[in-house]
Amino acid sequence: MRRGVAMDCGWGRLIFAQTFDDDADIITLLRAEEEGRRDIAMYVPDPHVLVSRAPDELFIDPSMTYRLELHRYRPRRETIPGVVVSTMADANDADEVNRIYAARHMVPADPDLMWSNQRTRTFTYLIAKDEHTGAVIGTVTGVDHVLAFDDPDQGTSLWCLAVDPQTPVPGVGEALVRVLAERYIGRGRDHLDLSVMHDNDPAIRLYKKLGFRRVPVFAVKRKNIINEPLFVPEPEADVVELNPYAAIIADEARRRGILVEVLDPEWGEMRLVHAGRKIVTRESLSELTTAVAMSRCDDKRVTRRIFERAGLRVPRGIAAGDHDAEKAFLEEVGEVVVKPARGEQGRGITVGVSDADALARAVSLATTYCPDVLIEQCHDGEDLRIVVIGHQVVAAAVRRPASVIGTGRHTIAQLIDRQSRRRAAATGGESTIPMDDVTEDTLKAAGHTLDDVLPDGVSLQVRRTANLHTGGTIHDVTAELHPELAEAAVKASRAIDIPVTGLDMLVPSVDQPEYVVIEANERPGLANHEPQPTAARFIDLLFPETRPAPRAWEPPPPSSSR
Repeated sequence: MRRGVAMDCGWGRLIFAQTFDDDADIITLLRAEEEGRRDIAMYVPDPHVLVSRAPDELFIDPSMTYRLELHRYRPRRETIPGVVVSTMADANDADEVNRIYAARHMVPADPDLMWSNQRTRTFTYLIAKDEHTGAVIGTVTGVDHVLAFDDPDQGTSLWCLAVDPQTPVPGVGEALVRVLAERYIGRGRDHLDLSVMHDNDPAIRLYKKLGFRRVPVFAVKRKNIINEPLFVPEPEADVVELNPYAAIIADEARRRGILVEVLDPEWGEMRLVHAGRKIVTRESLSELTTAVAMSRCDDKRVTRRIFERAGLRVPRGIAAGDHDAEKAFLEEVGEVVVKPARGEQGRGITVGVSDADALARAVSLATTYCPDVLIEQCHDGEDLRIVVIGHQVVAAAVRRPASVIGTGRHTIAQLIDRQSRRRAAATGGESTIPMDDVTEDTLKAAGHTLDDVLPDGVSLQVRRTANLHTGGTIHDVTAELHPELAEAAVKASRAIDIPVTGLDMLVPSVDQPEYVVIEANERPGLANHEPQPTAARFIDLLFPETRPAPRAWEPPPPSSSR
């Protein structure tokens, strides 16, 4: 067995502690950990002894190790539908892996090093693709211990299993683990190990289902900013109670030494304090946003007027109230969107109204949320949200309506329930698909009912609007955003005179200049745009003196496929 083996995985080094003769050498390696990386000393025989020699620097990782005895592995009788698993094909796949890492709050890896590792047999980087769209939706990394250090136990290990939280395809994680295990079985290896956080119940259930059993193997890590949640006490209860949109801001503030005083956890309201400066926030809304700017966003009719005067393109529209004018407008433009003049989260909006009876029903629905109703010409295209902070574009994402993929066995109602549970798990309960009249009307327009069994592999959109709170998904397109779209977003933020906003546009394509601006949101959900640094830029705006120094290596911007 080779001695003193540490392998660079891109996100950090994997230190095989059993190949070291002296704990001091392991400590020296962990002390040399690069900024922004996460080194792991795995298979530490006596972790408590190792940590006792550097208690201020090291800690025992609160993860558990599970092992699959490969001779006991039982393959599935049928392949998992909708998922295609393969090795990384080129360097672009490494960027996609990083995108999924970031979406799952994992440390990104140097893509060049990942691609270099992939070209050896020691590392196996698998990606899962959506069979129907070709989008990368999952990844896992395998390390062959025999090739790494001549392991006499013929072992292997699994690392960085991650599934895109936006994918509607079930079974991605299982497919990746199975393919990796079967590859190592083909090499004649004895077992497959993995490390999983002690409270990651969904992952643990999956591993137990596949035959993994817990073993007494431990890891040691260095105390750093990335690992901080693993060794510091839990935050105060009121911080834990914050929703994801406030929590992402609180976490960023606490990382910078800013005091977070939660004023109302249910409301997401906090007071941030640093060096004598105090700012109250409610999620991404802060005292820097004036009441005038907020009121300009609140009423969509006012927002339209401001945008038009600024030379921005908006859809044609009229105020509801005159039935003859409403019908005439509908006949003229052919299809309309009906929305409350004031409201949020897509409530009361009806898309694709094309006849007088449907128009009357849509207006009636909208008035239950606001007495003033706006009717606008319906535009086809991608639903684009651009987040602007400090009059600079920070993130851009395409939002897509909730959809399900048929299995040939489950009813549409069952598929919606399963997808709704996945969306809730991925968003901390913020996104679910309602089983309401809007969903039923959407299905009816597509020729279906909730009791229909959708054929295997067929994708069906079950909501008209792409709102995240009703099960919609969000797909980062920051790197593909056309400069004119970015310019229009900044121009809109300046016209409203608002420091933080989410501009909603309809565009034929994110890499083309055509657009219409739909509305502006004074409190955009920053957590929806990870891995873009929305929370960091927000704290930069509030407390510029806490801006951290730039890292030596920054991951490339994520691509659009999700």
